[in-house]
Amino acid sequence: MMIVATTNDLPGYRIIKTIGIVRGLTVRSRSVFGTIGGALQSLVGGNITLFTSLAETTRQEALDLMVRHAEQMGANAVIAMRYDGNEITDGITEMLAYGTAVVVEEA
Repeated sequence: MMIVATTNDLPGYRIIKTIGIVRGLTVRSRSVFGTIGGALQSLVGGNITLFTSLAETTRQEALDLMVRHAEQMGANAVIAMRYDGNEITDGITEMLAYGTAVVVEEA
């Protein structure tokens, strides 16, 4: 089981090896239907569920890719995990999940 934390340490665990930076990168675009649906939802106001769903799916995909990268490097935990997102062009967004891959054992 991979432990992922935004903190720099894990209470109850000791870091026995630092492997290095791991990342998961995904680039997503909105479909024409999603853009139109989001525009219609924005007329009413409130949560634009189509865009919220796209954002959550994109973050989860980036996180899953980062975890896979950490596993391939032999880690059992990722510390100092962060997200970073950028719009590459209109309607196309890059999402990066990154952190430090480590090997931990219970203290």
